[in-house]
Amino acid sequence: MNTIINKSFFRALIAVALAVMLIVPASVHTARADDDADLERVDFFLTFIPNIQFAPIYVMDGLLRERGYYLDIQYLDENIGVDLLANNSLSFGIASGEQVIMARAAGRPVVYVYQWFQQFPVGIVIPDTTDAQTMTDLTGLRVGVPGRFGANYAGLTAALNVSGMSEDDIRLESIGFAAPDVICAGGVDAAAVYVNNEPFQIQQRADRGECGDVSAVTVLPVSDYGDIVSNGLVTNEVTIADDPEWVALMVETFDAALRLSINNPALAYLSSAAYVDDLPLDDALRDHLSALAEAQADFLSESPDRDDIAASREAMADALREAHDAETLVQFEVFLLTIDLWDAEVPGTMSADAWTFTRDLIESMGDLVAPLDDDALSRAYTADFLPVDEA
Repeated sequence: MNTIINKSFFRALIAVALAVMLIVPASVHTARADDDADLERVDFFLTFIPNIQFAPIYVMDGLLRERGYYLDIQYLDENIGVDLLANNSLSFGIASGEQVIMARAAGRPVVYVYQWFQQFPVGIVIPDTTDAQTMTDLTGLRVGVPGRFGANYAGLTAALNVSGMSEDDIRLESIGFAAPDVICAGGVDAAAVYVNNEPFQIQQRADRGECGDVSAVTVLPVSDYGDIVSNGLVTNEVTIADDPEWVALMVETFDAALRLSINNPALAYLSSAAYVDDLPLDDALRDHLSALAEAQADFLSESPDRDDIAASREAMADALREAHDAETLVQFEVFLLTIDLWDAEVPGTMSADAWTFTRDLIESMGDLVAPLDDDALSRAYTADFLPVDEA
């Protein structure tokens, strides 16, 4: 699979994206019976609600439609989706390495086949009203988390462990998913957050003078403290054994969709509009993004390197900022920050050391129902279906 998808591919997908934009989903499922009667349904689960951060999945749906399939996306709690994968009620979905490890420890045969997020998306945000720059500086201070569960808590635990600290060294406070509100109100001194979202929200409020005495924030990415396996494409042992060609096709298509989203965010944003209710997209922004997507396709046809593509994303953002207000662009800005967590020299790759680190972290938190030795851990993931990179 080439790192740079060719110009004709982008031209074809632009036409698909613009057509899909006209279709409005009737529910949280993307199944559209009238339009998809001639296509084969592929059940697929995602966590959370429809969101621009799932853009590669929406692009993947467009690519699969060209091959005679469509994704019926089901938004489920992660543990429920993993259970459905484990009993083969579903064949594919997105789940975190943490959930896969816990499932394998419980004897459930789910398998992680493609690493989507190359950086763990959680970090510790510290407002400049707090006199702290490092984890150890947070000793004795109030640190917010949604609760003692999930990625935020796991990320905080990892950062504490690597810093030679424990939960007892800080004043842990459960604040739900309201870190911007709580930090701007001075309710905590720092918080474990998603680095592509809440720090940006806090900074925007601060810039508007709507965040108390806060004027800036510092972010300590958990990925600087340890390589935790985050979200990726997951299937199960039955599907791999019975239809490995189907698994290979799904991995290949996801890989192409992810690369396209990284390389041409304007197109990916347009492609997501039919799936995400209330995604900011007035006529002016739609026209501007369409023009930028076309121009980006021309640029990508010249086979630029990864650094040049990253620079082109920033140039795209600058052009949009000059023409549109911040509120209109807020979701596009979040999308660009999220792309930074996906981007890699070779997308999809995974590390055995990262899986071991993640297993040991979960075990230290007491979240494994049974021990998971190295041999059993190695069966929780496979790189056998990753496309061969020819770039």
